[in-house]
Amino acid sequence: MKLDSKIPEGKLAEKWSKYKSSVPLVAPNNKRNIDVIVVGSGLAGASAAATMGELGYRVKCFTFHDSPRRAHSIAAQGGINAAKNYQNDGDSVYRLFYDTIKGGDYRSREANVYRLAEVSTQIIDQCVAQGVPFARDYGGLLANRSFGGVQVSRTFYARGQTGQQLLIGAYQALSRQISLGTVKMYNRHEMMDLVMVDGKARGIIARNLLTGKLERYSAHCVVLATGGYGNVFYLSTNAMASNASAAWKAVKKGAYMANPCFTQIHPTCIPVSGDYQSKLTLMSESLRNDGRVWVPNKVEDAEAIRQGKKKGVDIPEADRDYYLERRYPAFGNLVPRDVASRAAKVACDEGKGVAPTGLAVYLDFASAIERYGKSAANSQGIENPSKAQITALGEKVVEEKYGNLFEMYEKITGENPYKMPMKIYPAVHYTMGGLWVDYNLETNLSGLFALGEANFSDHGANRLGASALMQGLADGYFVIPYTIGTFLSNEIRTGAIDENSQEFLDAENHVKNHLQSLLNIKGSQSVESFHRKLGKIMWDYCGMSRNAEGLRKARTMIRELRDEFYKDLYVPGTLDEFNPELDKAGRVADFMELGELMVLDALDRNESCGGHFREEYQSGEGEALRDDADYTYVAAWEWDGKAPILHKEPLHFENVELKTRSYK
Repeated sequence: MKLDSKIPEGKLAEKWSKYKSSVPLVAPNNKRNIDVIVVGSGLAGASAAATMGELGYRVKCFTFHDSPRRAHSIAAQGGINAAKNYQNDGDSVYRLFYDTIKGGDYRSREANVYRLAEVSTQIIDQCVAQGVPFARDYGGLLANRSFGGVQVSRTFYARGQTGQQLLIGAYQALSRQISLGTVKMYNRHEMMDLVMVDGKARGIIARNLLTGKLERYSAHCVVLATGGYGNVFYLSTNAMASNASAAWKAVKKGAYMANPCFTQIHPTCIPVSGDYQSKLTLMSESLRNDGRVWVPNKVEDAEAIRQGKKKGVDIPEADRDYYLERRYPAFGNLVPRDVASRAAKVACDEGKGVAPTGLAVYLDFASAIERYGKSAANSQGIENPSKAQITALGEKVVEEKYGNLFEMYEKITGENPYKMPMKIYPAVHYTMGGLWVDYNLETNLSGLFALGEANFSDHGANRLGASALMQGLADGYFVIPYTIGTFLSNEIRTGAIDENSQEFLDAENHVKNHLQSLLNIKGSQSVESFHRKLGKIMWDYCGMSRNAEGLRKARTMIRELRDEFYKDLYVPGTLDEFNPELDKAGRVADFMELGELMVLDALDRNESCGGHFREEYQSGEGEALRDDADYTYVAAWEWDGKAPILHKEPLHFENVELKTRSYK
């Protein structure tokens, strides 16, 4: 199948504005007769449902949480990018576009990324109007800070709780539409299947998680805003309930999964401390504005730290290796996430890790505390301040900027990061891959749209920090309300979709039989144990670095584990009741298949780019080595359960030069 990205003609900077001027419209009186299903209530889903409700569509919004405010968007910490150039430091829409293309290692569409950069400026205005409490400087203007992979300050933030504040803004917009009756909210409902009628997405089968009842819901189109699939690795920074099942059900109905091997490993997470863990905790990338990453120069010092004989503060400055500053002087500690993560792995592989497991590096704020302390003392007219005064003043400034993050770190680790350097190590955080979509955010299935992290659209092989919130809100508030008209303008004469049609009945029976088959296995192993085993395979062989031999081994291991899953799984309870173990079983069953596809995609892509690092393809300095001649395309996979079929969408770069990334 030839993939049509439907990118508008014309100059890059004019594509979106011209598109909006010519896109097919649905008249207000017709919108009132059109139903739209939105699955997911995070930033992308809540903003899309609220905006389309405001436009007059009849929206049904689904979340498996007890409230839309529990969506995982709430966990985002550091900020949201926008090309406002409030700092007058040279930022622009084009620079945000270029940084995103380069950060993604030239594996994303120019047109989609430019639109994202263009729309970013509107997001901040929208959120300020909603009352989102962005940080402000002394004069009351909105403040900015830097994130990795850029040399400007364009990240707007609300302390370390930006995702929470943005989600509250989207939630209040959604709540208004719920109260007006334009949006019907279905909490504690999980999408179990996509219903296709005459080749178009016309509804879903949902399960009421409180009662276990299967329910049919119809609409003229379906929008998936269900997040990413990072939990295939078991240990990740995602909420434990985050899953890929809604998107995977669409894949099993014929939707293409694009670039599934492009997963992001975040460099600043609290390290794994034992096999008992079921989740990892993110430490915001914003900390790399002021924290300096280092390991001991001497392996014997690292060994002493691991054994508890020394602490980080005991290592003299001359015996520390600030390896990011040394290797990448132009960007220092603010290199992109994939670069920082691999550098941490290299340091630990050399025996310089500082945790008992050997898998941790330091993130140190001593220099920032001293710098801020001296500045504060000068502002207060304190002459010849003592070291204690400087430290106290500096810690107060750092607390104002990162206090909640430092508090979280201390509660989890028992160490005071004001006095001791933080220990961090990379962990799975985000997935750049997702459902293939065109410029309209429509999948290859007619009437099925995907927003935010659920699609592959904007970030290529590596997402820059603070761009996930930007994409989610851009897609929901400013893109899908326009682009959905290309499909719905042809549906004004369709009439209501019958939930009692044979297609809905067949889909419901399929879901019921699948769930019952999981209950009928009556084996001896829990869902959790299978998920943990799958995650270890994925991390060991398809994690921060991959190679052909390991990927082939992983595919065999996943298939064997899947066979074992369907022979020895034990799920207690029954179908028609509250049964969280059954919920998890269905999600892990989907992870088993998605994991195999991720491995296959990584094996097929014989290059290193962004978060996809094949050990066979690296430069002499250990950097990712792309193969632009053979792999400048989007890999869109069609799943058939046995031998997935690869479809390629060539990527064309007309506005940026395709060249090797350098952050040195």
